[in-house]
Amino acid sequence: MKENNTFDIARLARQASQATPQVAQLTAEQKNTLLQAMADKIRQHHQLLLSENQKDIEAGRVKGLTEAMLDRLLLTESRVEGIASAIEDIIHLEDPVGRLGDFSERPNGIKVGKMRIPLGVIAMIYEARPNVTAEAAALCLKSGNGVILRGGSEAVHSNRAIAQFWHQVLEQANLPTAIITIVPNTDRSVISELLKLNEDIDLVIPRGGEALIRYVTENSRIPVIQHYKGVCHLYIDEQADLEKAVAILVNGKTQRPSACNAIETLLVHSEVSDVFLPKAVQTMAEFNVIIHACPQSRDFFDNAQLATDEDYHAEYLAQEIAVKVVDDYEAAIEHIQTYTSDHTEVIVTENEARGQDFIRRINSSVVMVNASSRFSDGGELGLGAEIGISTSKLHAFGPMGLEALTTEKFVVLGEGQVRE
Repeated sequence: MKENNTFDIARLARQASQATPQVAQLTAEQKNTLLQAMADKIRQHHQLLLSENQKDIEAGRVKGLTEAMLDRLLLTESRVEGIASAIEDIIHLEDPVGRLGDFSERPNGIKVGKMRIPLGVIAMIYEARPNVTAEAAALCLKSGNGVILRGGSEAVHSNRAIAQFWHQVLEQANLPTAIITIVPNTDRSVISELLKLNEDIDLVIPRGGEALIRYVTENSRIPVIQHYKGVCHLYIDEQADLEKAVAILVNGKTQRPSACNAIETLLVHSEVSDVFLPKAVQTMAEFNVIIHACPQSRDFFDNAQLATDEDYHAEYLAQEIAVKVVDDYEAAIEHIQTYTSDHTEVIVTENEARGQDFIRRINSSVVMVNASSRFSDGGELGLGAEIGISTSKLHAFGPMGLEALTTEKFVVLGEGQVRE
């Protein structure tokens, strides 16, 4: 196969489209059996997967990938187990396909309801994150969809190993491997060809840097789930429990700064800034967090850089944060509404009415009161593994799980009625 040949890419998509009806007709039990076989295979061959991943890490260092990108790429024993466990979590989720509901009877006696059905063929275009190859395929399989996976060159060895496991599972069940299609060419030019195949692909989900997602959005003939970046805010209210606030800040910023749900901007009410910021200074220093501070907060930190407007738009994906003291709650709301990426926003407050007002007025995909932004994740929110996060409101908003990979068709039950 000539991997960069347009005809071959189109053929891959057509084969996926033709194979997809077979997975759409599988029972929940059959799909769960396939998922368990995949989880078992990952555990059984975890050393092979780690070995292939190490090749990607070594190549990434030679290419000069950022620490954030290397962290997303890295697989460890615990992360491999996390992939297997995430697949098993999907097994325990209710299968949405075929679910009937919302039946009502019309005056003429017909009964009208809706049934959940798969979307069809989903194309995943993503950078690093080899776990996507396993988890996105698992979600698509459980929701009755076919999937075309086009991973980046930085994770080529890891992705091929995981794809090999998937194909072995499908072959053992006498199912076509095209249900989970891996694009063998990592050249970026292939993306432009995939994005034209709207007759065989029903939805595109890009995961990666802002440049990739904008390119996909601007060049696709196929509907695209958009998530440009995660500029997540943490606001410390004047009625906050400051011990809670410190813990939420430390977890949200430092636990895994390369994640899109990490805190990038800290907003502090002026009435508690003199007490809270010294606590923040101590904890941020322990993790060597680079600080971009406003004039009112800069003197609290050693070697803090003066924050610019660009800093408040920034998704650092590193041990780096913008800090701003706000005069009041309204100023915090205004700042978030100005700089939000519609991902996740957090308020820390003991005032229940203030927390409820924050929920009503902030319309990001996830809004939290007194909890770490790191919970903005499909698994943590009860969805099982997520296929992505949508920061556009159609057709899904926020972390996307099984139900977001289905749509509804109308079902009409009659007894011979005809329209007059």
